[in-house]
Amino acid sequence: MLLNIEITNFFSVKEKVSIDFRAANIHTQRAKELGDNVIDWNGTKVLKSIGLFGPNASGKTSILKAITFCCRMILDSHLYNEGTIFNFEPFKFDGWQNKPSKFLIDFVCEDVEYEYSFVLTRERILSESLYYYPVGRRAKIFVREENAKYSFGTGVMVKPSDVVNNTSEKNLFLSRASSMNRGVAQKLYRYFMNQFLLGLVNINDMMILNSFNAYKTVILKALEICDIDITDIEARTEQTSAPVMIPGQSELSYKLVDVLRFKTFHRNQKDVMFDMDIEESNGTRKLFQILIRLLDVVKNKKGILMDDFDMGLHARLADFILDLIHASDRSQLLFTSHNTNLIDVKRVRRDQIVFVYKSGHGATEVYSLYDFKDFRENMDAEKAYIQGRFDAVPYVGHSVSSIKALLGEDR
Repeated sequence: MLLNIEITNFFSVKEKVSIDFRAANIHTQRAKELGDNVIDWNGTKVLKSIGLFGPNASGKTSILKAITFCCRMILDSHLYNEGTIFNFEPFKFDGWQNKPSKFLIDFVCEDVEYEYSFVLTRERILSESLYYYPVGRRAKIFVREENAKYSFGTGVMVKPSDVVNNTSEKNLFLSRASSMNRGVAQKLYRYFMNQFLLGLVNINDMMILNSFNAYKTVILKALEICDIDITDIEARTEQTSAPVMIPGQSELSYKLVDVLRFKTFHRNQKDVMFDMDIEESNGTRKLFQILIRLLDVVKNKKGILMDDFDMGLHARLADFILDLIHASDRSQLLFTSHNTNLIDVKRVRRDQIVFVYKSGHGATEVYSLYDFKDFRENMDAEKAYIQGRFDAVPYVGHSVSSIKALLGEDR
């Protein structure tokens, strides 16, 4: 599970931003009623979900983009070679584009806590470290310093010097060690590949067929709970032509690839078939896409990032998705949303509501509802947010007359 993520100098994030899944020390009656919203891990309370709320361009998506980029570095950087420029942008104001960026993630894998971090520019990796807590105390697995000097904990990794010799300034040591079959590195690589999911998947991708077959019955029951009258769904494989670029050729070529097509049947007339891609509503397709991914997360105790997860969904369906996470054993969700109905302390704890705000200097700042010590749980959090009490709401000063003037019609 996730415990904490810290990012510095990525996109609109300037100073360090923390997304902390370790629950705050709240002992109110309402917190007790929301006991399903937390995981109890070795005496530590861990949040199952965190929502990022704020105006457009405040940096909500930038936070998820930064996390996604860093996880992709772990998964892919062993493939990078000379000339690679890392696909992110540092904060562009105040000279920060010339400063390094930092990522840290504190997480639990196979019931052991790990703390992994790295520092990089767009051209090279500067430093990297991995610690763990085998008996509750912090112990070193490896530390990589800026001058390519390494140090290692005792007996944790086999033949680390071989990995060092094959790790360039373009590669994370953790990524390279996994590709060279080093046990602890492979275990953590699998965590980032299989347990920490970076968003939704295309429902036409063949990779989701196994998930659909495994969870079809549950998906149909979930759609029924959500008052959608689909009674059956069939998955069919079709072939379509897809463009491919062949090295040495200037023009695109095409090849046949297998894609999934879903056919739906409704309560009203069960022998009439509908095409999911063409004939179902955007909301129905979005909910189906979420359910396929989220049921895998819930059933297998995974974590997932979802940007604007409820866009196109009715507010009650967004509630259902959160309830699905909270009903799970150990699954976690970090999401962004503009749905103010979710800012409700009767449904989520104060530390699960996180506001994202862009300062006058253009930098993203993050703080939770729990940070407002004068806020009491009998208050209306949604109303207070809309009124601007927590700052993370757009201030749009306009009237019909001012808009007419903008359009040149107020003469």
